[in-house]
Amino acid sequence: MTSETCDLPLAADFAPATYDDWRKLVDGVLKGAPFEKLVSKTYDGLRIEPIYRRARDSAPIAGRPAAAPWQIMQRIDHPDAAAANAQALHDLENGATGLTLVFAGANGAYGFGIDPTAEAIEKILDGVFIDAGIAIELQVGPQSRMAAIHLAEYVQRKGISPAACDIRFGLDPIGACAVWGSSPYTWSEIVPAVTGAIKGLAAMGFRGPFAAADGRVIHDAGGSEVQELAFVLASAAAHLRAIEEAGVGLEAARNMIYARLSADADQFLTMAKFRALRLLWTRVEQACGLPPKPLLIAADTAWRMLTQRDPYVNMLRATMATFAAGLGGANGINVLPHTLALGLPDPFARRVARNTQLVLLEESNLAKVSDPAAGSGGIEALTSELCEAAWQLFQETEKAGGVFAALEQNLIQRKVAATRAVREASIARRKEVLTGASEFPNLGEAQVAVLEAKPVALAPYGEAKFKFDALPPIRLAVPFERLRDRSDEILKSTGTRPKVFLANLGTSADFTARATFAKSFFETGGIEAVDTEGFADPAALAKAFKASGAALACLCSSDKVYAALAADAAKALQAAGAKHIYLAGRASEQEAVLRAAGVNDFIFAGGDALATLQEAYRLVERT
Repeated sequence: MTSETCDLPLAADFAPATYDDWRKLVDGVLKGAPFEKLVSKTYDGLRIEPIYRRARDSAPIAGRPAAAPWQIMQRIDHPDAAAANAQALHDLENGATGLTLVFAGANGAYGFGIDPTAEAIEKILDGVFIDAGIAIELQVGPQSRMAAIHLAEYVQRKGISPAACDIRFGLDPIGACAVWGSSPYTWSEIVPAVTGAIKGLAAMGFRGPFAAADGRVIHDAGGSEVQELAFVLASAAAHLRAIEEAGVGLEAARNMIYARLSADADQFLTMAKFRALRLLWTRVEQACGLPPKPLLIAADTAWRMLTQRDPYVNMLRATMATFAAGLGGANGINVLPHTLALGLPDPFARRVARNTQLVLLEESNLAKVSDPAAGSGGIEALTSELCEAAWQLFQETEKAGGVFAALEQNLIQRKVAATRAVREASIARRKEVLTGASEFPNLGEAQVAVLEAKPVALAPYGEAKFKFDALPPIRLAVPFERLRDRSDEILKSTGTRPKVFLANLGTSADFTARATFAKSFFETGGIEAVDTEGFADPAALAKAFKASGAALACLCSSDKVYAALAADAAKALQAAGAKHIYLAGRASEQEAVLRAAGVNDFIFAGGDALATLQEAYRLVERT
């Protein structure tokens, strides 16, 4: 948000608003509390102020050509080549302007991916006019690396001019090693193979780019924006050096590299991250003595934000991520279908992924303004802070001997692990909310359809001679989803879910707020909440608890009612056989009395919900 004195004819009758005026009003509301209460921080420790002044001297950051749309990339990952071909043709006929060919074994395959053989590639591209302005991006791993060569040979066989093709070959040995946590070869042994392939493809007439600096490695593993940017810079610098040392001029080498970033549902951080990468790459170019040229940046919506539970919310997450990446200047965006965490997406999920971009481009016209964030105080500040922090981390990586050496020393992995731990603790306490998974669950949700497909079997790739800590992809919702899975298993085997009896005390005005909180709290873990009318009589409460079939109980009401009724209610529940009694609310001066009466735990916003729910299952399963 931006606040600044401005001249608006419609506001002529009002005094001009200033930042100082706003601060006076805020200080009045805070009533002596520190202003820092309104300041939040990212996982990198960057400050996010509640309001910013306009950044008047900022200029748009060069990215896509003015008013040019980003490429609508559609993921092709079906293991059956004929089915993949049908998907590709359907997507191109219905609005996609590019295809992301995700091969088995690639970092972004997530369990599926297409067969990397020459025969499969020819079948998949049958009827696809790849020299007609269609963008093609490859996502390959060490086991599927030959797909790049097979595609190049396919182009030659078809008599297509390589220069007429827009193909990003996606060679990324650094990212593969980082995810695997091992390598059969040293970096000095890897370089000749990669640069040889790049030079060979360029000699055939392909324009590239050929090598990918893939930030998804860090993002998927739970890392931060600064860590992702620094990893991309370090990977790109490693590729740049390797290609130049292979005899390619620096200008040409620069054009052979592109970046890939994750876009998630944090709109402002995602926008700032994409903008920051362009500024950081310009700094690398300047250090190399090269005139600035916009880096090609591909975007994938984030894997780690996808949930299996209530997967339709993933559509909203993807929309926000696409919005942010598009406004941040991404050249092409690949939207992960909302059911990908459950399996291979069906036609409906693929259509939604494609149409998400079409609506934002064709109906919302997001691409009509270049770098619309330019001058926005908040986003400019975030962009600048990301640049400064990422450059410092990039320099640390360089001092360690480069990105591969830093991986071998576990320098990158330790930083990512520390961030991931903080992030996971925030999710466990539901400070970072995953709607439908850690908050606002739906125990009665219908099963979502996915396709049946047998993944491609790949031969092992070499001996893991050089080992270090891996950076495997994670999904943030998994701990809560495991609890929901346990609930489903219990339901299937016994006919009923674990239950918690909501012992509502007083009137609905007294208990509704905390009963609503408790219901969401327990049902995020698959423990069904048995709601009740308010009770004042302990005997009636005990009778209702016995009839509910629950083993757990949770007292819900206001602090005032707790003072009058909670102790007697807890005694009645304990006498009625409650194995564990919770109270919705923080422990107060009555804690000792309540615990003596039978209250075992207090649940409240900011408490460790995950640990409490895990313990609840241990209690239930012992009964």
